[in-house]
Amino acid sequence: MTGHGSLTVAAVQATPVFLDRDATVDRLVTDIARAAEQGARLVVFPEAVVPGYPDWVWRQHAWADRGLYGRLYDQAVDVPGPVTERLGEAARDAGVWVAVGVTERSTSGTVYNALVYLDAQGQVAGLHRKLVPTGGERTVWGNGVGPTLTVVPTPFGRVGGLICWENLMPLARAAMWQQGVDIFLAPTWDDSEAWLSTLRHVAREGRVFVVGTNSFLTGADVPRTLPGADAMYGDRDDLMSRGGTAIIGPDGSVLEGPLFDRSGMLVTTIDLAELAEARRQFDVVGHYARPDVLRLELHPAGTTWSGVS
Repeated sequence: MTGHGSLTVAAVQATPVFLDRDATVDRLVTDIARAAEQGARLVVFPEAVVPGYPDWVWRQHAWADRGLYGRLYDQAVDVPGPVTERLGEAARDAGVWVAVGVTERSTSGTVYNALVYLDAQGQVAGLHRKLVPTGGERTVWGNGVGPTLTVVPTPFGRVGGLICWENLMPLARAAMWQQGVDIFLAPTWDDSEAWLSTLRHVAREGRVFVVGTNSFLTGADVPRTLPGADAMYGDRDDLMSRGGTAIIGPDGSVLEGPLFDRSGMLVTTIDLAELAEARRQFDVVGHYARPDVLRLELHPAGTTWSGVS
């Protein structure tokens, strides 16, 4: 059964306090309350916003980032842990579901690019780890293991997502469609002109609502106390990410955004009844599937959140 009723969604284009976990969470708590005041029941934050995306992997030689990596590891997020408890409290107080991108610190020592789902009671409802970090990201984050293709049931429909260039992986998308996702989250660091076309294609292919989020961050947001910051980063004209947050309908139409060149929040109310009408024309896992010709093998262990990192 597809999602039903109307739902107000908030897509937050946040500016983290770079590599400062607690100060960034302070900002996100404020955003959650603001979104709830505007009627949101689902609040979505960008990729790795806590404690900030490791942009330096694109600016210097691999493995030359010992000081920065050390700071990232120190400020990474345990799931569950104090950060999920604090954000969970904010979600519970506001009565909203929250999805937030974090650098997750595992018990073994590896850090993952992860998307954490918190329910309206403030509990961790799901976790997705990015399957394959892109390019220079591989020197920081490990390949996602354990819960990787999570779809979370909610009172308003099934919610799931892929992070950044995972959205270019056809089989990963197919796995999400196979699990019946209705509201698809696409947090990213990609602020290119082409990214909006990716969001629109994903929405049209899956016949889903897509919530695409990104950070807004400039060189001026990087503390000069961090190792090598002066050499790598400039002022506000040095755009680390210009954003591009957008909300897309199941026919590929742009409902809100894209938002560029500032932090902010897009809020819109979606009608989940549109999903059934969109899938009447094209249902990627229904009448437009050919299981006699094509089959996806999905390993169940990669779709379940056990609460263990």
